[in-house]
Amino acid sequence: MLVASFFCVLTLDSFAQAPATAASPNLETAPKGNSKISGIVLDSAAAKGVEFASIALFNVADNKAVDGTTADETGKFAITKVAPGSYKLLISFIGFKDKTINNIQVEKGKDIDLGSVQLASSVQNLQEVTITGEKSLVEEKVDRLVFNAEKDITSKGGDAADLLRKVPMLSVDLDGNVSLRGSSNIRVLINNKPSTIIASNVADALKQIPADMIKTVEVITSPSAKYDAEGSGGIINIVTKKNNLQGLTLNIDSGVGNRGTNLGLNGSYRKGKMGFTLGGFGRAFYNKATSVLNQTTFSEGGSFLTNQSSNAKDRGLFGQYSLGWDYDLGKNQALSAGLRYGTRNFIQKQNLTINQFENDVLSATSQRKVDRKDLSGTVDFNIDYIRTFKPQQEWSISTLYSRTGLTNNFNTDLLSQSGAVSGKLKNENQNYNSEFTLQTDYQTPIAKNQMLEFGAKGIFRTVNSDYKYLTATESGDFTLSTTNPSGSLNYNQNVAAGYVSYSLTTKNKYTIKAGTRYEFTGITADLGEQGKISIPNYGNLVPSINVSKALSGSTTVKAAYNRRIQRPGIQQLNPNVNLSNPQSITTGNPALSPELTDNFELALSTNIKKTYINASVFARQTNNSITQIRMAVDTLQGAVVTTYQNIGKQQAYGMNVFANVYLTPKWTLNGSIDILHSYLEGQAMSREGTSVPVSNSGFNYGGRLMSQISLQQGWGLQAFGFYRGKEIQLQGTRTGFYMYSLGFKKDFPNKKGSIGFAAENFLTKGVRFTSDLTSPQFVQTSQTQLYNRNFKITLNYSIGKMSFDAPKKKTKSVNNNDVMGGGDGK
Repeated sequence: MLVASFFCVLTLDSFAQAPATAASPNLETAPKGNSKISGIVLDSAAAKGVEFASIALFNVADNKAVDGTTADETGKFAITKVAPGSYKLLISFIGFKDKTINNIQVEKGKDIDLGSVQLASSVQNLQEVTITGEKSLVEEKVDRLVFNAEKDITSKGGDAADLLRKVPMLSVDLDGNVSLRGSSNIRVLINNKPSTIIASNVADALKQIPADMIKTVEVITSPSAKYDAEGSGGIINIVTKKNNLQGLTLNIDSGVGNRGTNLGLNGSYRKGKMGFTLGGFGRAFYNKATSVLNQTTFSEGGSFLTNQSSNAKDRGLFGQYSLGWDYDLGKNQALSAGLRYGTRNFIQKQNLTINQFENDVLSATSQRKVDRKDLSGTVDFNIDYIRTFKPQQEWSISTLYSRTGLTNNFNTDLLSQSGAVSGKLKNENQNYNSEFTLQTDYQTPIAKNQMLEFGAKGIFRTVNSDYKYLTATESGDFTLSTTNPSGSLNYNQNVAAGYVSYSLTTKNKYTIKAGTRYEFTGITADLGEQGKISIPNYGNLVPSINVSKALSGSTTVKAAYNRRIQRPGIQQLNPNVNLSNPQSITTGNPALSPELTDNFELALSTNIKKTYINASVFARQTNNSITQIRMAVDTLQGAVVTTYQNIGKQQAYGMNVFANVYLTPKWTLNGSIDILHSYLEGQAMSREGTSVPVSNSGFNYGGRLMSQISLQQGWGLQAFGFYRGKEIQLQGTRTGFYMYSLGFKKDFPNKKGSIGFAAENFLTKGVRFTSDLTSPQFVQTSQTQLYNRNFKITLNYSIGKMSFDAPKKKTKSVNNNDVMGGGDGK
């Protein structure tokens, strides 16, 4: 209701107000004519339009403002009904130096086209324009918040998950799972491109991206109709560093720490119309953890207690290698292609001790040594073409083929009380996820302040999984298990989509972006010899509207509504039963259906002297929500199985406040506070095996704080702290955790590189968190201690001769923000 009222106010206000200008209140007394002064305002460094720049027209005779306007989203402006005379034009925008154009002589009936007017950045003059650092850190757009990541120090040698912990509205847990305003049902894109490995596991995909190669992080809280309807919580687009350099460049980036080591090598070569890029990044980590689980299950015969403890050593190696090519076919055409390979190798060696009590009497003790391997290799290949007919009128066609092979295996040695191997158990789980996407988009201006976009897209996706269990004696060969499950999943999903979107920028500084998208999803699935799964096809109409209003000074207010759908991903669908821990079993659910979410948002951003503030309130309603469900196992006493189901309903509302302040021109302090209330409602199993209603609700609090100081002679210092509070789940809670870091760097005198040092969680051994779950069938408490105290040294160095050239045309690319990733899947 609040959002609807806001929309009404915006609509009435847009008709009631006179055109906003940069002139004085007495503009109506200025003489009018029939001439026009027009032009386009460009950023001199980026050669792109400066949207919403202020233009004021002054009469030279008395130096008074007689008219004015603001530039549109592309930097274009026009002042009409100008009387004959001598004028000067003042163009200004926050973060740029003012530009004055003198000696404008207007003759009766003759228009004046000023062409391109370039504004120079004032980023080096922080004492005079204190807001410049603000704009370089956070940028507000009608449907997203853009966080500039280029100045981060402590993330050197880290990965994307380390950096995303510092972005407003985002929360990243210790495993790297990302949530936006409390929802983990989000899409993560890399340079507007998806990958099948992201669809399978977001947390692991983020470990493949070096933090210091990230330029910006775009948090799209209210995606327009142009984006896939998937991702009920929103979209995160990670933009890596690019350049338009002529010549050969090479950048070496490395870091060594007691918990992780990384090495990156990136090069580019460009001559004339053709360019090549080649990149490689590898990161190894080594960690250890201990955990304790106390689990009590209830039955008609009494209670059954499981007490287990474990210690584990984790080893991981993540890599990403890419080859890019682009070519300017002509003045208005561009072609690009890319090949990327990502690898993930995670190995865990765990010692597990299990004590079982029946009615408070010890009934069994067992020990296991578990070797777990999660391995994957992903290949992405894309070809993109764009044709520009005139400014802002363009047509593009994009293709993408992705294929990921995943291996999730474990080997278990069953030990006797003496510690000797008494038996062996092996689970082999092979998964393949492939997809082909064809997409075309067209956009055209239908007036100087209006834009029309429409397009179509097809995704053809195949998911296959083959899994089996093998057993052996202490010295015998492995044979197929007759008691543990084996099987397969063949899952085909085809998505056909079309959209239309309309944008309007008014003279009184409103920006309205509205559209709708229709997606039809067809699914066929079977479990091999066990037969087909009945999953109906479905179609969804998903509207969206975003409205922003630039108020006085540098204040912007926004309102948005959108509907999103969330399809299950391979982690939720895979029916393989993981029995590496026989008392805590996990499996997927291939019969999951999608969830549907309605999102509402109100936001305000402003500058108060040297402080930038962004505040937002939001609410969402999700039906058929996909979440984790835990239940007791009838055939295995004391065991609890974790799977995924479509629960009935999930509601959330909350707020986020982010602020950045320049304490001095070289000392910044920024942070944010997050408050979220969640309510979940679904079904659980009773002790008698019947379905009973269950619900849970509560608040979650979180925040982050970062301070950075630029010192003399190239020295820099940065401190960071992060806290995530208690997380509400359908059947319980998970306690919060905190992380902190301190780092410094020293730039080399020739600005070719830097050396740095960072320490993370250095005052404690690591991070400890607990999970408390309850149900009519069981009570479970678990505690995990991660020993992630880390010290690292980083080195960055660039070589090569380079010269700047005009920016090349940007080709569009496929955005499959389309399926649910790994993590909790709430």
